[in-house]
Order: sequence, then structure tokens, then C-alpha cells
Amino acid sequence: MKSINCNGKLIDLSTPKVMGILNITPDSFYDGGKFNSTNTIISQVEKMLSEGATFIDIGAYSSRPGAKNITEEEELSRIVPIVDLLIKEFSNILISIDTFRSNIAQQCIAKGACIINDISAGNMDPNMFATIAKLQVPYIIMHMQGTPQNMQKDPVYNDIIRETLFYFSKKINDLRNLGINDIITDVGFGFGKTLEHNYKLLNNLELFSHLNTPNLVGVSRKSMLYKPLNIEPNEALNATTTANTIALLKGANILRVHDVKEAAEAIKIVELLKTN
Repeated sequence: MKSINCNGKLIDLSTPKVMGILNITPDSFYDGGKFNSTNTIISQVEKMLSEGATFIDIGAYSSRPGAKNITEEEELSRIVPIVDLLIKEFSNILISIDTFRSNIAQQCIAKGACIINDISAGNMDPNMFATIAKLQVPYIIMHMQGTPQNMQKDPVYNDIIRETLFYFSKKINDLRNLGINDIITDVGFGFGKTLEHNYKLLNNLELFSHLNTPNLVGVSRKSMLYKPLNIEPNEALNATTTANTIALLKGANILRVHDVKEAAEAIKIVELLKTN
């Protein structure tokens, strides 16, 4: 059984779960600047929880291609008050923190968050693995080539599936050696990948179940979906649901999305296939 321990609560991921995205950045590719007040944040989180989100993933650092690098102080000043606000407002909320900085991970977990979602899998902060070992919280490791500032310049792989699997097996081994149990992998759609790379990963997603870790998929409204269709991110909900459904059929355990209701519906439909 694939399960993770969040604040003492065992979450069974053998039935896929939804992680709702809350970007509190002014410059995220889809919803930048949208949630910038107490009221808009509370009402968005309320909506996502009522629509079926198990986790809320808060990001205060935009990792879209070419995004501006902000200081740790700025990231901290954006995110900590929001964690405080949501813990106070929603009892039993399971908060994931989207950060690659160990100090921010530590401070947010101390405030009541329970998962760390690291786009760099420890590559951008040498203290992150040791911090996670100390905190003993579920840790999402994502595959990314380069950094958000340069990852889409010219991503090159000899064999993206083999290289990504090797990357994860090494990281998982290092984390297990530190006594970290709850590891979740994310192939990192759109992070240092061409359109072809992204679809190769999606088409071979079931191979990542051999890692024996839950698999998180984040394709929500990304350019791999809207660019081939010549549409904008705000028109890419149908494409997102299509890609999420494919991911679920190939073994995804967590869908990280902007649109919770539609993701929860996709899970329900795919789960019906398993019982018939």
C-alpha cells in the first residue's frame, strides 16, 4: 500500500488524491497575483477543499521558465503568514510547501505544514536532505534539468526515461540512507524538457512505479498542453483533464492541479474502471 504520514495522519494513496495549487506569487504563469488578500486566499482554499483536495500546496517562489529569483527573506515573508492564516482558518488542513530552501521548509513545518515539495530535489540547497531527515515529513522530489532561470534554454537528454529513472533511484537511495521514509517522485513536466520529452514521460509514466514511491503528476494548464493547441493557459482545462486521466491510467497517485473539481471527477471515473 502506498501511504504517507502527514501530521500523524496516514494518507492512503492507493486511491489517487488531489493536491490543490495555491500560488501566492505575483508572477506565476497561470494565476500570478490572483490570490493576494486574506479573503481571496481563504475563499480559494475553501473552494479547493470542498471540491475534494486532500492537500493544499502553497508556493511563494515562481518557478515558471525564466522567473525572477527572489531572496529567501522575500519568500519567507510571503509564505509564513499564509501558513499561519490557513492553519488557524481550517482545522486538519494538510499543507504542502513548494520550496527548495531548507530554512523555509523548517519554518513552515514548525507552523503546522506537513509536506515539503522541492522542485530541485535537494540540488539547490545542500542542507535540504538533512533538514527533511530531522523533520521526518513526506518529501516530494522533482526532476529538473538546470534551474527555473535557465531550464528551458536547450534541454538535452540521450534517453530521458532512463536518465530520469536513474536520477530518482540515486536520490531515493540517498534519502533512505538518511532514514527518510515518505518519498514522493514527480517527473517534472515542463522543467528542463521539450514538448517531445514531456510526452515521452507521460507515455511511459507507468515505468516510474518501479521506484516503489508514490508518483505525483503536475501538468495543470502547462505549455505542453496549451501550446500544441494554440490556446492560452486559461483555456487549457479540458486538455489538463485529458492529460490527468492518462496519468491516472498510468499509475499517478497525486494530481497537482489548479482545478480541483475536475481532477477529483477524473479520479472517480478512472477508479470505476478498477472495480468493473
